[in-house]
Amino acid sequence: MSAAPPPLGVYVHWPYCARICPYCDFNVFKARGREAEAAGLARAIVGDLEAQRAITGPRELVSVFFGGGTPSLMEPAWVAEILAAARRLWTPAADLEVSLEANPTDAETDRFAGLADAGVNRLSLGLQALDDAALKFLGRNHDAAEGRRAAETAARLFPRLSLDLIYALPDQTPRAWADELRAAVALGAEHISPYQLTIEEGTAFDRAVRRGLFAPPRDEAGADLYDTTQAVLEAEGFEAYEVSNHARGEAARSRHNLVYWTGVDYVGAGPGAHGRITVEGARVATEAADRPADYIARVNASGTGFAGRETLTPVQAAEERLLSGLRIGEGVAFGEVAALALSPDTPVVRRLVEMGLLARDPERLRATTHGRRLLNAVTSELVLGA
Repeated sequence: MSAAPPPLGVYVHWPYCARICPYCDFNVFKARGREAEAAGLARAIVGDLEAQRAITGPRELVSVFFGGGTPSLMEPAWVAEILAAARRLWTPAADLEVSLEANPTDAETDRFAGLADAGVNRLSLGLQALDDAALKFLGRNHDAAEGRRAAETAARLFPRLSLDLIYALPDQTPRAWADELRAAVALGAEHISPYQLTIEEGTAFDRAVRRGLFAPPRDEAGADLYDTTQAVLEAEGFEAYEVSNHARGEAARSRHNLVYWTGVDYVGAGPGAHGRITVEGARVATEAADRPADYIARVNASGTGFAGRETLTPVQAAEERLLSGLRIGEGVAFGEVAALALSPDTPVVRRLVEMGLLARDPERLRATTHGRRLLNAVTSELVLGA
């Protein structure tokens, strides 16, 4: 009797934004003037999913995630159409999670009811801050009052709500950050994703830092704010099940993000979307064309929007599994990264255990609390030492 095919997640990238934030290095485009293109893109995403069904074969669909960009700018009817296609092409799990990223402007909040009716059952709301000065610094197009209204509306309309926040802003203190975290918790979310501000190459913030317009906090200050995050959210009943994700109970965890972190297959559709699919026992990496017009043209010409498709070597696949798996508390089983020849007795593993960066576990590689603070260094050591 053959084994059941592995489950599947679907990621849909909607690249349009009303305003491009200065810290963002995602594949995004200004929405103004692209209304006709956006309608064509929604149709192309459906076509891309249909073509990728021929590659994946029948699977159980466990999650659909609309990311971006700003998917809350989508017409709810387009969301419903894409969801209907995903449900038709793969077998939806009884508890299928459908997440959508949203910005908290009043205009987008007006779409929340329509998005809920379209089938979205988990909203990921990009508050980023609850302070007007911080929001202005971050280049956001909403104020704190809009953010609170959006969170309150979302908590009423969606079964699950997640809030995104950015910390380690210039001159931010642990006390101010703790107060902001508690204010976010009070808005009713069961999942909070606090991300430390990073200066990505090529962004407006990167240019501003190089010109000396502002300086990000030093590593020590960032570490203090990270520790504040853990302490405040733990006291509020949230578990840090991943480096930057905290949930009140296992049911509140992001199932789609766990698809990535536990090595489950996922299809990527939309401009610039990445996918990872198991085909004949090998891990295949896909990447769609970045520009919407190019993506639409590729779908129309060949079925998928792929600009690239690569079968990963066992070592490449194991490295990816290690990098993602160490982000979550459960870590990754040694057997899943067998191609790296790591074991409890490997010198690099023993050294990291002795340094208190990895847990002493005969079955799995797991970062300790201290190791999570230095996760990039830990994973680099493991990959280079393998």
